[in-house]
Amino acid sequence: MTVLPDDLKMISVIKNTFFANARYWGGLNQSFFSSGNLFAINTGIDSADLNMAWNEIPLAASDRDDIKSIEDYFKRKSLPFWWWLFPSTSASSCAEILAQNGFASVMSIPSMAAELTTSPYQTETSKSITVHQVNSLHDLAVWEEISFSGFEFPDKTKQQYRRFTGAFNLDARSPQKFFLAFFNGKPVATALLFLHKDVAGLYFVTTLHDFRKKGIGLDLTHTVMRFARQAGSRYISLQSSPDGFRIYQEAGFREYCRAEVYAPTT
Repeated sequence: MTVLPDDLKMISVIKNTFFANARYWGGLNQSFFSSGNLFAINTGIDSADLNMAWNEIPLAASDRDDIKSIEDYFKRKSLPFWWWLFPSTSASSCAEILAQNGFASVMSIPSMAAELTTSPYQTETSKSITVHQVNSLHDLAVWEEISFSGFEFPDKTKQQYRRFTGAFNLDARSPQKFFLAFFNGKPVATALLFLHKDVAGLYFVTTLHDFRKKGIGLDLTHTVMRFARQAGSRYISLQSSPDGFRIYQEAGFREYCRAEVYAPTT
């Protein structure tokens, strides 16, 4: 998609928030890894989209050894991973360098954002739907169960997922805030909000399969957006799945760019 000059600031906001969240996750489980100007974190979960590598400045041909170091890092962990590229003046050359080093394009993921000072919020929700911030370890465990089931991770990864989310905490100083949505009193959807400077990142948004298309995702998103604004965030950003794209648009988000995702072919 064409990137307009006025969108460059928001693209920077989106990618910087994404990188900040990845660094935070890497700090939680001591998985942050760097080689030269390249970075990686792993969640310990056998799912490529939850293990990330990235470059924050343009790749160069001289990065070949560092790219290999990133690959070797994940091979030692026996984990698949994705390399994330966001738009920049050198995005095409970065893609070429990854291809030369044995990576292939996997998908193009919409990266969206909303300005919280101007976005409208739905103020009335269905009486069947309620959304609460998670404030107890019991509810955090429920959050873990619902998010695991909502994303339909393979059962074999449940212990891996539990180890990763076990590092999440409810400390008031934590930049992560957790939300549960209920339908007729039953917990059915989750969201994670990451607060970074004056920007919030929205992650782990999912609804149990049998409760989709009931307006739960939209109510949940609006609630989290209101919370982020009250917490001092000016913007909120996310990477959207195909199923969530329309909901985020309705909530006031706009697509500003695509995150191009690559994976090693060997």
